[in-house]
Amino acid sequence: MTLQLRAQPLTAAAFAPFGEVIEAEHQHQFHINDGKALRYHDIARAEALGDDARIAISLVDVEPYALPLAVTLMEKHPRGSQAFIPLDGQPFLILVAPRGPAPAPEAIRAFVSNGRQGVNYHTDTWHHPVVSLQDKQRFIIVDRIGQGDNCDLHHLQPGLLEVMLD
Repeated sequence: MTLQLRAQPLTAAAFAPFGEVIEAEHQHQFHINDGKALRYHDIARAEALGDDARIAISLVDVEPYALPLAVTLMEKHPRGSQAFIPLDGQPFLILVAPRGPAPAPEAIRAFVSNGRQGVNYHTDTWHHPVVSLQDKQRFIIVDRIGQGDNCDLHHLQPGLLEVMLD
């Protein structure tokens, strides 16, 4: 039997156990650059564990996935946080599960970003690779670069979990 997971809208409160929602709404803001720019200040905390680590900013282009999405892979980063910030304004799907041992399918949650929200996964939080829903999308990634393995993978048996959108 396939477990079906319904994605819910991404909100800061619902996503708090897994990380932070990166969005301009409801954030501390102030003008800079002689009033020509509005800064949304300190909206997520990048984590990098280890003396040899640093925070990197990268870009990634993601091809769209077909729905319903058969979930077969989750990953986590035990040495640092990982943020995905969309640049194209398109909704995308986020799958997460609590920190700890490999997640059971029932523990996985699904959220849909409105396309102006990004996410910052807490260190050691299980997540699916970012899922574009409509077209190819570009994201900024902010994560840890350094010595040591920082990506644990967990493969789920095909047919156990399928994600649907309403």
